[in-house]
Amino acid sequence: MRWIYRCPECGAEYAIEPGRYLCDRCSSHNAPGMPLGGVLECAWVEGEPEPGTVPLPIDRRWLAPIPVGDTPLWAPTRLRAELGFRNLWLKDDTCEPSGSYKDRASHLVAGFAREHGIGEIALASTGNAASSMACIGAAAGIKITVFVPKTAPIAKRIQVLQYGAELREVDGTYDRAFDESLDYSAKTGVLSRNTAYNPLTIEGKKTAAFEVVRDLRRATGSAGAAPDHIFVPTGDGVIIAGVIRGFEDLVRMGELARMPTVWAAQADGSSAIARALETGSWEFRPSCTVADSIAVEAPRNGYYALAKLRRHGGRAVVVTDDEILSAQRLGSSRAGLFAEPSSACALAGFVKARSMIGADETVVVMLTGSGLKDVRSAAQAVGAPY
Repeated sequence: MRWIYRCPECGAEYAIEPGRYLCDRCSSHNAPGMPLGGVLECAWVEGEPEPGTVPLPIDRRWLAPIPVGDTPLWAPTRLRAELGFRNLWLKDDTCEPSGSYKDRASHLVAGFAREHGIGEIALASTGNAASSMACIGAAAGIKITVFVPKTAPIAKRIQVLQYGAELREVDGTYDRAFDESLDYSAKTGVLSRNTAYNPLTIEGKKTAAFEVVRDLRRATGSAGAAPDHIFVPTGDGVIIAGVIRGFEDLVRMGELARMPTVWAAQADGSSAIARALETGSWEFRPSCTVADSIAVEAPRNGYYALAKLRRHGGRAVVVTDDEILSAQRLGSSRAGLFAEPSSACALAGFVKARSMIGADETVVVMLTGSGLKDVRSAAQAVGAPY
C-alpha cells in the first residue's frame, strides 16, 4: 500500500515524512491558542489492506515491542439491567500499558520515529498523552520530553518520571503547554507528537473502531453486527476524530454498510466542540472541570473533528461534573470498571442521552483512562478523605 497525507480542506497532498505536520496553505493563518487549520489525514492511494487487518501508514515491524490495543469489549450485565439497554457495551482502554487510550497514538508516532531514525519526541499534555508517550518511548528506546501543566494529577506526573522521560511543568493551562512544546520542537527539530498537530495521532486512535466491530461480531455470533451509537469522551477532538476515521475506513473496505452515530461527550466546563456543533460558531471559555484529561479552552483539533461530526450526523451531549462523578461510581460499582473522570464523561453522556436512543440499539461507551490516574477525584466521588 502507498500512503500520503491529504488535506481535507483543500485536497493538497504531501509525502508522509519527518517535519510535515499541517497543510502549508490551510495552516497559514493559524494563531496561538486557536484550533488548527490544515490538519492532515492519512490516506492510502494504492493497494488495498488485507481483510481483517487495520490499515496503517507505517510498517508494523517498526512498532515498539509493547502490547498496545486489543483491549476488552465488556458486556456489563448489571449495568445493562439498571439502565435498560441489553445491547450496551464498554470498550475498556483503561488496561492499555500506560492505562490510557493515548497509547494507540503514541505507539504509531514512536514507530514512525524508529522508522526514520528520530531519537527524541516532544509533546504537550494534561497528563495522559505525556505518560503514554513516556511509556511507549521507554519500550522504543526514544527520549521523550513532555510539557505538562503543574495542575496535572500527581499520578500522571509520577508515571512520566517512572518511565524516564523529561518532565517540564508549565505555569498555566494545556493550551500554554501546547504552544511551549511547539516552540521547543521547532527550535530543536525533534519530532512533535502534539495531538492533532501530528496526523499520526489521529490515525493511531482509529484502531479501536476496528476492534469494536470485530469483537461485537465475535460476541454476538453475527457477521453483520455493528454499533448504532458510540459515546466518546471529547476534549481536543482527536480521539473522536480517530474513532470516526476508523469507521470511515471500515465503510470504505466494505466491512460496514453505514456509519454509527458518534456522540461527543463533553464536560460543561470544557465544551467548545459541543457548542460549535449546536451554534455553528466557536466560543472559547476558560476550562474548569474535574475531567482534567478533556479540559481544553480551544480544542486544537476542533475544525477537523467538527467537520467529521457534521459529515456523518454526529451528536454532542454535555454533562456536569456531578454527573461525571456519579457515572464514574456507577461504572465501578455496577460493572467493576474503574475509569477516570474524563472517561466517565462518556458514560455520563450515555446516561443523559439514553432517552433519545432505542432500548434495543447497540451502544458502545469508550472508557479511555484508568481511575487510578486521578485518585483525588475518585475520592471526591465516594466522599472519602484524600
